[in-house]
Amino acid sequence: MRTPTLRIFSLILAVSLLSIGSTRAEEGWPRHLPGIKGEIVLKKQPERILSTSVTLTGSLLAIGAPVIASGATLPGHRIADDQGFFRQWGKVAAEKGVKRLYSGEPNLEAIAAENPDLIIVSATGNDSALPFYDRLAALAPTLVVNYDDKSWQEVERVLAQATGKEAEAEASIQRYARREQEVKAKLKLPPQPVSALVYNPAIHLVNLWTPASAQGKLLASLGFTLAEPTAVLRQASQRLKRRDIIPVSGENLVTGLTGQSILLFAAGDKAQAALLAEPLVAHSPAVRNKQVYTLGEESFRLDYYSANNVLTRLEQLFSDK
Repeated sequence: MRTPTLRIFSLILAVSLLSIGSTRAEEGWPRHLPGIKGEIVLKKQPERILSTSVTLTGSLLAIGAPVIASGATLPGHRIADDQGFFRQWGKVAAEKGVKRLYSGEPNLEAIAAENPDLIIVSATGNDSALPFYDRLAALAPTLVVNYDDKSWQEVERVLAQATGKEAEAEASIQRYARREQEVKAKLKLPPQPVSALVYNPAIHLVNLWTPASAQGKLLASLGFTLAEPTAVLRQASQRLKRRDIIPVSGENLVTGLTGQSILLFAAGDKAQAALLAEPLVAHSPAVRNKQVYTLGEESFRLDYYSANNVLTRLEQLFSDK
């Protein structure tokens, strides 16, 4: 049986440990983050994060951020599951209980009902809720993240700063880096340079990935060289608000695909066949020599999950070991 003195000592020790744990949890808070309309102040580590960007949700999940709900794309689309979440992380979202709120235009009532303590918005892309920023910011601190000029690793680090998940972000980045080096050592690259792109055969549109894009950065880190766009396309791209893509259509398709090889993102065999049959690109050196390769449907937007899938596909296509 414990003596009174021992019981008192045990109680003091327990209280001290609780105090230490609480202090550690509060380290680094509040945080002051740059916002598009002034500084964002997060008083404590977020516990109910809502993502209006289906593109950014994958990166939040990869760093273990407490995502409670997310915007989505069209359910059952070739790149999405029946919730409208990207296939590369849809199972993770289900395991974490992430709620699908809407697809398309943000549903402000549904967002407010979730009582978030941090809202994440993308600055560009079809999943951007930037026009709703003021109304979202009235509900909770709202962070706008621009992913059109960043690698997926850089995006993770931005999100980690806002969520206190720096250690988790660095762990995922280092896991990927180790695997990237293993895959890179096995690759025998196709003829260079390459045109890396997304192709929409229904409207004869190609979106070329630029060196600023996450896709371009991934390929460069593996030793690929992106083909230079023509002067006409470079001029046209300067008028765009986005830095990750250069749209190519119509007569520009005739001269726009200058790479000796083509890497098709967000694509399977059907897209490959459609591009090889596209009369406007018949004289492209890559098409003429049938150096056209698909990287899978799950490579549309890059995050930790899809980047690993791209590594797997490149290893399948170009490994010489």
